[in-house]
Amino acid sequence: MDKPKILVVEDEEKIARVLELELTYEGYEVQKALDGLEGFQMVQKESWDLILLDVMLPGISGIELLRRIRANDPHTAVIMLTAKDSVEDKVSGLDLGANDYVTKPFQIEELLARIRASLRFHKKPAVEEVHQDWLVVGDLKLNEVTREVLREETSIELTPREFDLLAFLMSHSRQVLKREQLLNHVWGYDYYGDTNVVDVYIRYLRNKIDKPFGGSPLIHTVRGVGYVLKESK
Repeated sequence: MDKPKILVVEDEEKIARVLELELTYEGYEVQKALDGLEGFQMVQKESWDLILLDVMLPGISGIELLRRIRANDPHTAVIMLTAKDSVEDKVSGLDLGANDYVTKPFQIEELLARIRASLRFHKKPAVEEVHQDWLVVGDLKLNEVTREVLREETSIELTPREFDLLAFLMSHSRQVLKREQLLNHVWGYDYYGDTNVVDVYIRYLRNKIDKPFGGSPLIHTVRGVGYVLKESK
C-alpha cells in the first residue's frame, strides 16, 4: 500500500522540520513548503492526500491558498494550522472548505489523531470507482463521486463538511441518527472539538437545502435524540 502523501505548508522552519520528522516517523510521505507561493506550486504539480496549511504565510496567505485549492479540488483533506484562535479565523477557514482546524501551540498526538481522522473520512475516489449513481430523497439528489447536490434540479453549493454530513443523512434516510453517530461518522472518532458542531452544521444545511425552496423540509429534529432526513407526509 502506498504511503499517504502529506504536504506541510509552514513558514516557521523549526515547526515545519518537526512536523516533517514526526510525520515521516509515522509512516507518511512528507514534503514541505515554506511560503504560500511555493505551496501553491507544489499543489499544482502533485496530488496530495492531506495538506497541513498555516494561515499566516508570506507570498500567499493560507486562506487564499485554501481558496485556490478548493476552486479545483474538493477532495484533498486540509487541516489549518494557526497561532490565531478567533472565531472569525475558524469560520473563514471552514467556510472555504478546510476539513479541520488546529491552533498553535498544539500537542503532536492531537494533530496526528486529527490527521488520521481526516485521511479516513476524506478519501479521494479512485478513477475506477467513478459512476453516476445518485442518492435521492424526494426532490433532493446527491452524487458522492462528482460531489454534486441538486434540489428541484437547482445546484446547491456545500462545503466539504456540509456535503459529508448530508451524504450520511441521505444514505440513512428515514433513520433517526443520534448526534454522537453523526459526530463519529462525519467528524471521526478522534474528533476533539465541541459536540455542538453537529447542531451548527445541521442549521447550515437547512439554510441551503430546505429554506430556499419553500416546500416541506427534509431535515427533521427528533427532540432528545437527534435528526432524520425524510420526506414530510
